[in-house]
Amino acid sequence: MDQRDEQDFAEYFAARRDAVRRSAYLLCGDWHRADDLAQTAFVALHRRWRKIRDRGALDAYVRKTLVRAVIDESRRPWRRERFVEELPETPQRDGEIGDSVATRSALLDGLRAVPPRQRAVLVLRFLEGLDVAATAEALKCSEGTVKSQTARGLTALRAALGDTIDDLRSAS
Repeated sequence: MDQRDEQDFAEYFAARRDAVRRSAYLLCGDWHRADDLAQTAFVALHRRWRKIRDRGALDAYVRKTLVRAVIDESRRPWRRERFVEELPETPQRDGEIGDSVATRSALLDGLRAVPPRQRAVLVLRFLEGLDVAATAEALKCSEGTVKSQTARGLTALRAALGDTIDDLRSAS
């Protein structure tokens, strides 16, 4: 790449790195893995930087690469959860934690219980604000698949949360 392309990439990276890292965290639930996944997405973007004609589609390209990296990472055998007889001690929560922090923590715990593909759909739809068509395009699947994965993901999230967050309960 020439110096102008490197400068353009550096400006894009500086402007979007925090948002991409945050999205990666919402998808995987671990800041260290989120850093690795965001780096994977930006490395893929850097490799194809000169070939991308529509600079307005950069966010979509990075988002799609990030979601695919999360799904690929979840399929690797060393990333699978292992069941143990005894659970590790849970940290004691301070009584002064605000409702928003507790809600966010409960939501992230609930998202970890949702399968990766459904989690990706939920994050893209409700936390990234994409519509069904944009989510389908990002995940390279049909809109019907997005709708069914959304319904299943919300059901799984509601089951994982229980009565923790009443706002996510259906109105019926």
